[in-house]
Amino acid sequence: MGKPSTGTIAAIATAAGRGGIGVVRVSGSGLLPFAQALCGKTPVPRYAQLCRFLGADGVAIDQGILLYFPAPHSFTGEDVLELQGHGGPMVMQLLLARCVELGARLAEPGEFSRRAFLNDRLDLVQAEAIADLIEAGTAAAARSALRSLSGEFSREVRALVARLVELRMLVEATLDFPEEEIDILRDTDAALRLERINADLASLLGRARAGRLLRSGLHVVIAGLPNVGKSSLLNRLAGDERAIVADVAGTTRDAVRETIQLEGIPLHVVDTAGLRDTEDVVERMGIERTWREIERADVVLQLVDARTGETAADREIAALLPAGVERIVVENKCDLALREAERRAGEGGVSICLSAMNGDGIDLLHDELLRVAGWSGHGEDVVLARERHLEALGIAAEKSALAARQLDRIELCAEELRLAQEALSRITGEFTADDLLGEIFSRFCIGK
Repeated sequence: MGKPSTGTIAAIATAAGRGGIGVVRVSGSGLLPFAQALCGKTPVPRYAQLCRFLGADGVAIDQGILLYFPAPHSFTGEDVLELQGHGGPMVMQLLLARCVELGARLAEPGEFSRRAFLNDRLDLVQAEAIADLIEAGTAAAARSALRSLSGEFSREVRALVARLVELRMLVEATLDFPEEEIDILRDTDAALRLERINADLASLLGRARAGRLLRSGLHVVIAGLPNVGKSSLLNRLAGDERAIVADVAGTTRDAVRETIQLEGIPLHVVDTAGLRDTEDVVERMGIERTWREIERADVVLQLVDARTGETAADREIAALLPAGVERIVVENKCDLALREAERRAGEGGVSICLSAMNGDGIDLLHDELLRVAGWSGHGEDVVLARERHLEALGIAAEKSALAARQLDRIELCAEELRLAQEALSRITGEFTADDLLGEIFSRFCIGK
């Protein structure tokens, strides 16, 4: 895992700005003299003590609560001091400066969590879950991050690793004793074991893919000709009047963004300028931005007027959409067309007939967006996964599947099982390069 960092570090652990309480966190070895110099008293482990935080001249900087957690029973595994004072920016800066005077250095982003990982207080998944919990944008994402922080995801990964190790032992035993009359792999149901491992890997990968949506959400772009109701649809999805609605073509000149939640998934919805030929310089700039948004989209809601259906101009827009971007045709104004709200699927894809004005059919659009996102009723079992988790799980699933096809070629099977085990172990940090650790922890908050 690498050698733990050395030296005493300090950082403001609360958010920037004014607050009722501010916290400065200190971590290092042998912090009792440090606390004595700062507070004029020897702290009692895990006991909240009221004290004055003293400057070098003995004059009080602030008055607050001192908490002392001796190693190894602390977050970082080192001695930890938490100085809880008044939450004014100047008070916090003076207190932090005093810690630096006493020999601490300013902590780097994520350094407290990195020390906790290097000192075996957390595995890498749990450390990442701290950042995910802080950054969670929905209640579902926060709950999933908290489950990972408690070790739920790590336990599942380690259980799979243990089963792979056990299977590797059986395969290696077959390699070591090829002349034995006993068929070890047959007698231990190795094929069935591997089949169950593959099924559990596939299940975990599916839940992790669903969990990635909780972290990043889905980028949805509403596009189409002018006056088909794009802004009305954004307002309906957002449940508020976020975009200006008017009968005048070209009303929307720039992208209007709104993030909404659907079954706990953040949907980053963008209303864009109507796509048409125009001599208006400002409108033309808005249309250029529309196409840039479409290039970045996960799904495009192409709005058409339900009274006319898809016109030649609509088909021209569809032909220009980038390959690989999901397209849902939304036939808006079904109330004016005297049509029922409905979902239709055909060779050209899925179309939803709805009314953005009165809300008929919006639930059908919600269901379709969840389908595109791959959200199939996942709930409390979702794993809040990062891209590296998905990559490792994908490699493990691929290698484990190859091993199942190579059971009659034991040497190849053994190698594929080894690669599957290593891929899974990278998730928790057992086989993780130092440069990757630096990249991961550099994205954390200072003070975490």
